[in-house]
Amino acid sequence: MSRNGLLYILLFAAVIALGVHFFWPTPRDEHVFIPVERPVLPPPKVIHPGDQLFIRILKAEDKLELWSSTNNKPYELYKTWTICAWSGGLGPKHKQGDGKSPEGFYATNKGLLNPNSRYHLAFNIGYPNAYDRANGYTGDFIMVHGNCVSAGCYAMTDDGIEEIYQLVAQALNSGQKRVSVHIFPFAMSDENMRRARAWPDYNFWRMLKPGYDYFEKNRRLPTVVVENQRYKIS
Repeated sequence: MSRNGLLYILLFAAVIALGVHFFWPTPRDEHVFIPVERPVLPPPKVIHPGDQLFIRILKAEDKLELWSSTNNKPYELYKTWTICAWSGGLGPKHKQGDGKSPEGFYATNKGLLNPNSRYHLAFNIGYPNAYDRANGYTGDFIMVHGNCVSAGCYAMTDDGIEEIYQLVAQALNSGQKRVSVHIFPFAMSDENMRRARAWPDYNFWRMLKPGYDYFEKNRRLPTVVVENQRYKIS
């Protein structure tokens, strides 16, 4: 065979080899790309006119929680904000000028909204309530407001109070008569209550705990009345 013939044969063999390399399918277990499973997130919750609202404040955790209920279903947490400032330490408010931010079971209504507050926006929580009055506690104009400063109120950032105020006003303008505002010294777990036994306000907190527990269990608001200067919760 001539040299040129041998070269043609070698070139043809090389082309065949390259074709096999480029076009022969790779094994299934080679270069397999596994798609990343992305969690399916629920759509962000929207509060519509007519939905019922509830506010829960946990002082020690600096939390204001806004809960909502549609068609009388159990409440669901809509959003949590960090409270910018509150004052006076843990425990209930007793008198005008003590600088304490209250604890207990309160409510705001349409007449307690203040869109012209010097603290940006504000709504009164309804202190003193029936329990406070029965025990001779004094004080007034206790608000959730903006401006991030507190002398007995619960102060939020201006951005925070704008969202909270708008939703509370929407609920009250859509038929809800009152928006409950339940204020606890801390998340009232059994463990936290054991840690609080030495506090002078422990017996008061024991009165509040059934209301906290009822909501935690049922995601519905307890019935709260005042009898013999005490909260009665069912």
